[in-house]
Amino acid sequence: MRLGELLSLKWSRIDLDRGFAELQKTKNGHGRMVPLTAAALSVLVNLERDGDVVFPVKPGTLKQSWVRLVKRAGIGDLRFHDLRHEAISRLLEKGLTIPEAASVSGHKTASMLMRYAHPDPVKVRQKMML
Repeated sequence: MRLGELLSLKWSRIDLDRGFAELQKTKNGHGRMVPLTAAALSVLVNLERDGDVVFPVKPGTLKQSWVRLVKRAGIGDLRFHDLRHEAISRLLEKGLTIPEAASVSGHKTASMLMRYAHPDPVKVRQKMML
């Protein structure tokens, strides 16, 4: 999910039983249902609910914390948005089709989605050897 989508996510739009988060406000103007992983569900179940918003953090505060965290970890150049690139690459490595990955990421076109895909050459070669 995009940073803005995460920070605007409301508890009323999360279905823990079915494992989905419904996004109404998105960059491309279309809502979507995002399937939640077991790890994401575990985090959500254990979060303290304090109001309507799941992550009651202002974008500026999160960005400042991110910069400090990356610096403290000794990582040179890592943006929060880079996590989105990594997630999309992993979805495609797991075998999701382009339309399936786009339904999760919110991309309208395959060409935009592919800008985020960074296949691991070692894994590609392994698949070719099967």
